[in-house]
Amino acid sequence: MSTRIERDSMGELEVPSEALYSAQTQRAVINFPVSGLRMPVSFVRSLLLAKSAAAKANVTLDQIPLSVGKSICEAVNTLLKSDDLLVHFPVDVFQTGSGTSSNMNANEVLATISSELAGEAVSPNDHINCGQSSNDIIPSVIHISSSIELREKLIPALEHLVQVIRSKALEVQHYVKTGRTHLMDAMPVRLSQSLESWASQIEGQIEAIKRIEKPLHCLAQGGTAVGTGVNAHPSFAAEFNKELSKLTEIPFSSASNFFNYIGTQDVAVSLSGQLKSLAVSMIKIANDLRWMNSGPLAGLGEIELEAL
Repeated sequence: MSTRIERDSMGELEVPSEALYSAQTQRAVINFPVSGLRMPVSFVRSLLLAKSAAAKANVTLDQIPLSVGKSICEAVNTLLKSDDLLVHFPVDVFQTGSGTSSNMNANEVLATISSELAGEAVSPNDHINCGQSSNDIIPSVIHISSSIELREKLIPALEHLVQVIRSKALEVQHYVKTGRTHLMDAMPVRLSQSLESWASQIEGQIEAIKRIEKPLHCLAQGGTAVGTGVNAHPSFAAEFNKELSKLTEIPFSSASNFFNYIGTQDVAVSLSGQLKSLAVSMIKIANDLRWMNSGPLAGLGEIELEAL
């Protein structure tokens, strides 16, 4: 593999010739050869959206030139349309605790593309990362990517599942089966009643997930390194959230206390717990289907699942 020499405050370093990233990303690749796993594409895409929102906010607040801000946004759009996005983001998921490696990876890639588009030098630190710190943008992107994944994928999928279960319940409502407690015969029930219980169970999980969305839309962005907002324009957080909300059509807002949202991941942990609860519901439904489909000769044999 051909290489080029990049220089930073720590000295010279060989970087693959075709790489859009620079020295700090390459140092992370060398320093953290842990798992071979990369950050999820949803995280990377959300990080890029955050950089675009930051650039727009910084232009509005006269923190970076208009030409530079436009080139950053164009670079983000170019990357988001790429079919091989993760080629440019080689950093392992197990890296620096604050996610500095991933943040600088994005800053360097965007600086390379933006410089070409603008016809002038765009700095990964002074322009792309203006008003930001890894300590506030990485927690923010965890919230942003989770919010987008919930809105665009998980919640629609669960609502579709409820709809399909209810449709099937109508088809089978004239069938009567044995209801059981601890697998022992109890009283007769309609097959549709069993299906309706599943639909109700998933609806409860959807409601619980949606309750987490509002705190998930609160972001640490603007707190910078430790929560004080040092080195960021006083209006940066508000402008950032306004621009990000336009880009995503999700009502993001500033956290009431940046220190809390930088120093903890309580909201993300709550979402993780709710997803575990959802998984338990799915296992319960799958096991019900497994028991009813058991057999075919010596089991319950009440239903027949389609062969896969």
